[in-house]
Order: sequence, then C-alpha cells, then structure tokens
Amino acid sequence: MMPRQARLDAPGTLHHVIVRGIEKRKIAADDSDRRDFVTRMGSLSTETGTSIYAWSLMSNHAHILLRSGADGLPKFMRRLLTGYAVSFNHRHSRHGHLFQNRYKSIVCEEDLYFRELIRYIHLNPLRAGLVINMTELDRYRWCGHAVVMGKIKNEWQEREYVLRWFGKKQREAKRAYGRYVKEGIEQGRRPDLVGGGLIRSMGGWSQVVSMRKLGHKERSDERILGSGDFVNEVIDEADRKVRYQFAGRERAEKIEQYIRELCREEGVNIKELRSGSRRPEVSRIRRQLAIELVETYGTPLAEIARHVGVSTSAISKAISRATRN
Repeated sequence: MMPRQARLDAPGTLHHVIVRGIEKRKIAADDSDRRDFVTRMGSLSTETGTSIYAWSLMSNHAHILLRSGADGLPKFMRRLLTGYAVSFNHRHSRHGHLFQNRYKSIVCEEDLYFRELIRYIHLNPLRAGLVINMTELDRYRWCGHAVVMGKIKNEWQEREYVLRWFGKKQREAKRAYGRYVKEGIEQGRRPDLVGGGLIRSMGGWSQVVSMRKLGHKERSDERILGSGDFVNEVIDEADRKVRYQFAGRERAEKIEQYIRELCREEGVNIKELRSGSRRPEVSRIRRQLAIELVETYGTPLAEIARHVGVSTSAISKAISRATRN
C-alpha cells in the first residue's frame, strides 16, 4: 500500500472537498440535520475567513468548493465535521463514526476549473433525483445554487464572486449563470472533476495519448486538478512551507500544540492519550491525530508514535484501518 501523501494547503488555496458517510451511510437524515450542517458551515466560514463558493448536501455525502482561510483547510474541516457528528449522534441516539476518516480535498486551478466546478457541484441534487428540474433546483435549500440565483439568502456564501465570472451586471450575470448550469445537465456525471492526476487534468486518456505522441510531458499529482505548470507551483510551494514550518525543534513544538488543541476540543486528557489507553474515544482521537499529522504535515510515523505514546506499528495499523473505511 502506498503511504498517504500530505494534504496540500495554504491560505487562499481553492479546494473541491468531498465528504462521505462511513460505509456509505447517511450523513443527514432529515431537515434538522441539514439545517445544522449548513448553519455550522456558514458560521465557521465567517469565523475562519473561509470563502465558500458552491456546495451541495446530499443524503450520504457533501461537496464544497471553498478557498481556505488563515487557519487552513484541516482545522476548518475538523471543526465542521467533529461538531456536526457529535450533534448528529446526540440527536439520533447513536454512537461511533459518522464520516469516513479521510475527506477528499482536491486543489484546483481556478482559471481552468472554477466555473465547471460550480456547475458540477450545484447540479448534484438534480443528478441524484432530489429535484426533478431546474425550477425546483432554483429553490432547493440544501444546495448553493438557490443562493446564486437569489432565491435564498446566505450572507456567508460568496454569491457576488461567483456571479462576476458570468458578467459585470448582476441581473445579466445571473441569467448567464442559470443558462450555463442548465447546459451542464446533459453532461451527466463528471468523473474528471472529482479527482486530480494527469488523465483528469488533460480531459481523458485519449488526450494524454495524443499529448505523449507529440512529445509533450506534463507533471501530475492525484491531489491536484490543473495543468502541469500549476502542479509544479503547488508542490513547490508545499515543499517550501514544510521546510520552513517544520524544521527541528519548531516542528516538535507545533505538533505538541496541535495535539493539545485537539485534545482540548475533544475533551480527552492528554496523559490518557499517551498512556496507551484503548478506550474507544481515546483511540479515535489518536487515529485522527495520526491521519492529520501525516496528511497535513507529512510527519513520519515514528515521530507521531513518540508524541502519542504508542508504537510505530500501531500508528501504521490505525492509518491502514482508516484507509479501508
């Protein structure tokens, strides 16, 4: 099994985030759940300076197109998903995980993909049969499309920014946006927009073959949806960030700070965490810490193990189990 790669993020990065229920289970059972999820997302976006451009909340998954704020994507998503899961479990008298441990985040090249991602995400309810036509979608509460169309107000959603991609005057831009979304219905599902990598970025395998025959080479990465030049920029910036932020003693201090912060948020005693306790809640936090430290900062497993009081093999097994979920 290939090791997990660190998440790519810096303030101002455009991400397509996909969140799925564990074992494809529902993450929203009724309108109370949906209202809770959307309210939390909006409040957190305002609090953290995270810009949200498009979103759709489905029964067992959600899509969000956002630009990360100063605190970064991982902290925003952790607070959103943890807070909502606790509320959901309390409301439905259930226990255990609600979401897959690893949400998917794809760094996107804005100039090439912004409009297409807006359309793809906002058409999700129509493709899934939650609404039957564009008229219903225009007023559907659990998708950002109705906000862009002006039928529902969410002050936190970046409506004006989206409309500026379709025209200078709001009325004309709204019409152009509506036409653009409607034209996307016949495209159906777009697997090229839900992941990175060369095949997706180039628009399909045939395009990759043609490019190679012409002798052109493009760098690719599964975490990025964009051109080769964009991939280079993102990865080079991520490498500089890791070298600058996590060198020597400073890295250890930042990891300690992160562990203390998560334990405080989750109400777990840090001494119990490091005692090797197998209490389910402690094990869950330990697993979450391992995943976040690997994905966000590329921290070696042995170093994570030292910080959380278990063996390197235990950390490796925890991450492997999360990958299979």
